[in-house]
Amino acid sequence: MRLPSSAHTSQPWRIHEFTHDFRLEDVWALPTPGGAGDFGRLVSGMASGELSRGSSSAASILMAIRWKVGKLLGWDAADAGLGARVPTLRDRLPADLRDAPSGPDFRAPFASVYLLENEFAAEIANRTVHAVLHLGWVATEADCYRGQMAVLVKPNGLLGTSYMAAIKPFRHLIVYPQMMRQIERTWREHADHPSPSHA
Repeated sequence: MRLPSSAHTSQPWRIHEFTHDFRLEDVWALPTPGGAGDFGRLVSGMASGELSRGSSSAASILMAIRWKVGKLLGWDAADAGLGARVPTLRDRLPADLRDAPSGPDFRAPFASVYLLENEFAAEIANRTVHAVLHLGWVATEADCYRGQMAVLVKPNGLLGTSYMAAIKPFRHLIVYPQMMRQIERTWREHADHPSPSHA
C-alpha cells in the first residue's frame, strides 16, 4: 500500500540526518507482518532479491528495457556511479553509523550504506539519479510490526528530472504493485515453511 510522505518523515529514522538534498519520491507499506526480531529477514530477503524474485512479466520487461536503454546511452557506466559521479553516502555518515555494519551485500547495482536494528539503507547512482532505498521496521500494534520502504532521489540535472517524470506512471501502476504482491507471497511462504535458521 502506498503511504503519504509523512509516514516516512514522521519516523525518527537516522536517514533524515544526511539526505536533506534528496527528494522523497515514494513510501510504501510492505506486506511483511512480523515480530520485533524479523527485520533482519526482511533486509536479507530484499538484499538478495529473494522477496521480489518472480515478479510478473510486465515488470520484468520494463526493467529489461530500462537496462538495455541504459547500456546503449551509457547511463550505467562506471564513471556515472558511486565514487565517480557522486560520492557514496557513507562519506556523510555520523561516526556512530560509520562504525555500524553497512549491511548485507546488496544485489548489484545497489550498495549497502548502513544497517541498524530497525533501519537499513542502500544506494545507487547512475547518469540519471543518485537514489536511496530505505527500509524501516514499524510497530503497528502491540508486538506487531511490518516493513516500510521509502525511495529518495537526487535527479542529475534535466536528464534525471525528465527520466523520473517519464517512469513515474510505470512505477506506480505496474512495477510497485506487482512487486508488493510478490513480496507478500514470498513472505507468507517463508512464514508457513521457515528455513532451519528461522525455525
